[in-house]
Amino acid sequence: MATKHILHMLTPLRQMSPFDVNMAVDAGFDAVVPYTGVTLAEVTGLVQDAIFSRPPDAGANTGIFIAGKDVSLALDMFDAAKQAMVPPFVVSVFADPAGSFTTAAAMVAKVEKALDKKFDRKLKDTRISVFGATGVVGFCTAVIAAKEGAHVTVVGHDGLERVGKIAAEIKSRFGVEVHAEDGSSEARKTAILEASEVVLAAAKAGVQVLSKSQLNGAAKLLLAADVNAVPPAGIEGLAVNANSDPIDGASALGIGALAIGNVKYKTEFGLFQKMIDAKKPVTFDFQDAFSLAREIAK
Repeated sequence: MATKHILHMLTPLRQMSPFDVNMAVDAGFDAVVPYTGVTLAEVTGLVQDAIFSRPPDAGANTGIFIAGKDVSLALDMFDAAKQAMVPPFVVSVFADPAGSFTTAAAMVAKVEKALDKKFDRKLKDTRISVFGATGVVGFCTAVIAAKEGAHVTVVGHDGLERVGKIAAEIKSRFGVEVHAEDGSSEARKTAILEASEVVLAAAKAGVQVLSKSQLNGAAKLLLAADVNAVPPAGIEGLAVNANSDPIDGASALGIGALAIGNVKYKTEFGLFQKMIDAKKPVTFDFQDAFSLAREIAK
């Protein structure tokens, strides 16, 4: 009898995301089991229960998925899960808190593809501003872009304190520099936009971050991308289905939430399938998500 593919899904939240459960089942896992309210201290015990309950050669058929809505905690849980292995008892681990790793990967991959095709540019040395950087998607987007050599500014809608801490954590955890900027007023946002070549909006759903007039006045802007599919758009005038299309009244091209979401869906689904198809245990974080998203983005 073939060994069943089992996925144990860990989240510190009260509920596991139905989105992730559906994805995992549709990707082909035979059993998907959610564990809610999981603390960092409990990860080791749960993982070791999973690894020791099956023979070592079934390790590739067992997976741990790390969810939640806190990037730092998810990365700590990811590390704890890997450290809990006792070779040859090893299983696969995939972290994607609130879909942020795969969403951020998709956004940056779409921007990278558009820069190359439309402007013969790379991410390296491109001036990128991330609005909504204190959220999970914005955080990951900033890290991925900075690791690719972009000059990244993380913008705080409520001043410098929180976004400054984000910049400091990115430097300490990933060894890359991002610049923190105060975006608490329309004038400050306008100034940031005018100095940007790419703007990425990763704010909460249904929150408009930038107006048409601000976008239209940004002469250096090449691309604007927005992950928000819930009206109103995060960037006014940017259609959800825009795919490197002109934005009315602006010099920039736009990439909308549906174009990004299509790549995000395929990336998360694809990583689940890679877990199932792997002959040896694998580990996937945001860098692995970005590698796959690059292959998918058009």
